[in-house]
Amino acid sequence: MRVRRAIGGIALSIGALLVAILLAAAALLLMSRPQLDSSAQLRGLEAPVSVKRDSLGVVTIDADRRMDAYRAMGFVHGQERFFEMDLMRRSAAGELSELFGARALSVDRSHRVHRFRARARRDLALLDPSGRALLRAYADGVNQGLEALRARPFPYLLLRSKPGPWRAEDTGLVVFAMYFDLQGGENEIELERAAARKHLPPAVAAWLDTRGSEWDAALDGSEFAAPALPTEQEFNLRSYPRKLFEGEARAQRDQAPGSNSFAVGGALTASGSALVANDAHLGLRVPNIWFRARLRFPDPRAPGGRVDVSGVSLPGTPSIVLGSNGHVAWSFTNSYGDWMDWVQVKWLDASHTRYATAGGPAEIRVFEERIAIHGAESETLEVRESLWGPLMQEEDAGTSLALAWTAHRPGAFNLAIGELELAPDLEAAMQAMARAGLPAQNFVGGDSAGRIGWMIAGRIPQRSAFDAGVPSDWSRPGSGWLGWIAPELAPRVVDPPDARLWTANARNVGGADGETLGDGGMVLGARARQIRDSLRARKQFSPADMLAIQRDNRALFLQRWWRLLQDAARRHPDRKALQQLAEASRIAPERASIDSVSYRLTRSFRQRVIANTLDMLTAPIHAADPAAPRGPTGQAETLVWPLLAAQPLHLLAPIYADWNALLERSASEIVDELAPKPGGMAERTWGERNTSAINHPLGGLPLIGRFLNTPAQQLAGDTHMPFVQSPTFGASERFAVAPGHEAEGYFHMPGGQSGHPLSPHYRAGHDDWVEGRASTFLPGATAYQLMLKPG
Repeated sequence: MRVRRAIGGIALSIGALLVAILLAAAALLLMSRPQLDSSAQLRGLEAPVSVKRDSLGVVTIDADRRMDAYRAMGFVHGQERFFEMDLMRRSAAGELSELFGARALSVDRSHRVHRFRARARRDLALLDPSGRALLRAYADGVNQGLEALRARPFPYLLLRSKPGPWRAEDTGLVVFAMYFDLQGGENEIELERAAARKHLPPAVAAWLDTRGSEWDAALDGSEFAAPALPTEQEFNLRSYPRKLFEGEARAQRDQAPGSNSFAVGGALTASGSALVANDAHLGLRVPNIWFRARLRFPDPRAPGGRVDVSGVSLPGTPSIVLGSNGHVAWSFTNSYGDWMDWVQVKWLDASHTRYATAGGPAEIRVFEERIAIHGAESETLEVRESLWGPLMQEEDAGTSLALAWTAHRPGAFNLAIGELELAPDLEAAMQAMARAGLPAQNFVGGDSAGRIGWMIAGRIPQRSAFDAGVPSDWSRPGSGWLGWIAPELAPRVVDPPDARLWTANARNVGGADGETLGDGGMVLGARARQIRDSLRARKQFSPADMLAIQRDNRALFLQRWWRLLQDAARRHPDRKALQQLAEASRIAPERASIDSVSYRLTRSFRQRVIANTLDMLTAPIHAADPAAPRGPTGQAETLVWPLLAAQPLHLLAPIYADWNALLERSASEIVDELAPKPGGMAERTWGERNTSAINHPLGGLPLIGRFLNTPAQQLAGDTHMPFVQSPTFGASERFAVAPGHEAEGYFHMPGGQSGHPLSPHYRAGHDDWVEGRASTFLPGATAYQLMLKPG
């Protein structure tokens, strides 16, 4: 009895301790919430600033001067999104291990070689005094917002860490994080081309490197002629040994990143103003990457002496990145031009310290980069740099490869995007974007006078005397990058005759302009063509019409694959897997809808056929070099479909008796995967496969993950159509707006505004994004108001 009482007492004590721990944790979580109303002191303000929030948490900042508005924006970002800002700067700088420990070392090592913290400091010093002052004011606001929280942001409690102060240079690091996100920093496409040229006949390597297709919808109307299939004399796969093609197919990327921008001129709208639509597709998370805001302050440089700009900001940076200022509306999509090159560094000594340049021998520069590791001793990484960029690959015993990347060059980050707040018209906005220090983007803008235009925002390298498609020698006089293309010589399309513009990560121009931009992984033009054709199908446009185009999930590009599957099954009744797959998908997949079985199965059939076909075409590369990249895939459809139409035996691996055997193998792989599941293939809907997994960075932690992440929801849409949606990738924002008529525009955003799970704005607006309910572009009625007063 005494023992039972003792055990009971211990249990009560443990229970009380757990309750106390839970109560303390709850108290700390409550104390770390951002302040939404009442008032707060903000040192450095010259006058009070009003910070209003609507029911979705969209912020309106009213200030008497720009510096105060940016300082207040920093305060709000620091309270709502400091952890996410911290992740971005740490990712770019290669400093994640300091927060997460050794598990982040591989990322840090790969990113630290770019030395972006040093480059951010360099670019900060290149700004004019007013620009540096703005960033210091913003950073000061961030730090004061962080300090004003009664407890540090909850992720740091979970990670047993403390947030470090925000610095002005960290804004540059956030921009460099976007360079990584949008351009990668690995330049794998050139290595793929080089491997193909090294291990395949020249005609075959050129064919695999096709840069366009019949799907293209270029703005200049240029067309890309389909490349001729290699002849039997040039490439005969039947002559290779069977064992080269045995085993499972190597995974092939169905490369189809997103982002759509399109616009119509004033002649096609009731208001006479241009109408601009944008859905920037990125990796999705909680909270969303963007933060919705409206900034209002007097400025003599702005039309009418006042700035009123609405849209989204990127926490860590003070300006509105996408939006409208009442006179001009603008949008971006990733350009996928060629913004980096591998340079062959020819060594002049055995120790690899001296190398050849056009100006004579040069010494390699060596930097010691210390990587701090949470819970362990720090490590030192040696970074070696040539005058062209950091050394990142070895080509052979006497040659290394250095990466020349626009992100490395002085001025890769600047504040030109902030000039869009002041732009009175389209021309002024385009002039600002020609100077912009950011990852090169397709800019599509329109103004209140009805004009529309497209250009590349950011700098374009001026290349000379080398092959930009593969690693090249720049040590010859006159070769390499000779600066930047002059803005007046850069490709642009302004006020097209039909008053319509569109971009969707595919080829926009051909000829000399296309050569100027290069190809850094442009995608199949099916999505761009579908948008173009939808724009041409109407003569007048409202915001609702733009939303219908953005949410268009018609599976136009997939129809011929469905017909191929059905025809193959009909012609070959002995092919059992083809029969099963065709029967389960007998209804044509008109849309990527969540209840469509046919869409899922036809899509899988296309992907497996492409993977198996590309695998056999590139098998000679991998036989010679197992570590070679997977091979070109951006225009995979362009390569594979003509083969299926012509069925040349010499371009078929000897493991297949005919092309129908390849189709049967592809079908059997799908049947083997899906048929054993409950309900068989008849139950395998697209929604089951395309279910959202939009999570918080710490959403994988036990117990708390389900409170941080958004609920799983089945999503319509897919790649190669305007309505791009996958479990973790899709429209990070979706809007359409006519400058001067912002109240008629709409806005969608997944994941919510706030980074705090107890905030009323944590997931606010997410369901509107899922369901397509158009919330307003401008902030709604005030639900909270915070007055920031000079300290």
